[in-house]
Amino acid sequence: MSTSVHHAPPPRPAPPHILDNAAWAALTGPHAHLAQRIGGAARYPTDVSPFSALRDPADPRAWDDLATLIGPGNATPVSGARTVPGGWTVESSVDGVQLVDTALRAGPAPEAERLRPADVPEILDLIALTQPGPFLPRTIELGSYLGIRHHGRLIALAGERLHPPGWTEISAVCTHPDHRGRGLATRLVRAVAAGIRERGDTPFLHAAASNTRAIGLYESIGFTLRRRTSFLLVRAPGGQPEPRGPRNAEPKPQRAPQQGARQPEETA
Repeated sequence: MSTSVHHAPPPRPAPPHILDNAAWAALTGPHAHLAQRIGGAARYPTDVSPFSALRDPADPRAWDDLATLIGPGNATPVSGARTVPGGWTVESSVDGVQLVDTALRAGPAPEAERLRPADVPEILDLIALTQPGPFLPRTIELGSYLGIRHHGRLIALAGERLHPPGWTEISAVCTHPDHRGRGLATRLVRAVAAGIRERGDTPFLHAAASNTRAIGLYESIGFTLRRRTSFLLVRAPGGQPEPRGPRNAEPKPQRAPQQGARQPEETA
């Protein structure tokens, strides 16, 4: 009589979640019409969004493609990468968090209006004042943006940015300093989320990991921390940077990669 022992096969690693590389999923999915792409690297036009993405941040060939795409010596923000290959330099790094909607009470904001391209100059003024994150002349093409006005003046804003299949990122959440503490940003987040859900997507967002007050606010209204991440501003090896201009302006390092970082005063 013999006894045999059968060892269970090792568990298979879980497949990566689409939000682990949200920018790549967006640029090769719903935002493919905006994408500039070479092989394993893609980016938005520089007047739409400063962000670039890699199909596999661990693949040196994708970094070679990115260097070709952005040009020698130029810089670009990249998410999802922890290290860079030889020859690349990290200009700045920001630790961030990614939160997803699990219990948000979404609903319309009757006082909000849909913002249009004609509103972009006013949006840019509010963004410059509040600094929620990058917003450029054509960022409004990424999705729906809602605003609240006071005596005709835009005082609060929220909208959509990255759009991986099945998900939409809430972005550019900000309120004029003179009108904070009234819950305007929270109402806009709920309204933007309602539109996202109506088309069958799930809202998510990012915030700087150091901004615990903003993270606490988002968690209090129904978002759940999904993962911690990092946002790198990287510079390609070699060459001279392209001259700066309205179409190829080099992105500046951001204090926080996403919206919400400057809105801890808002209450749900």
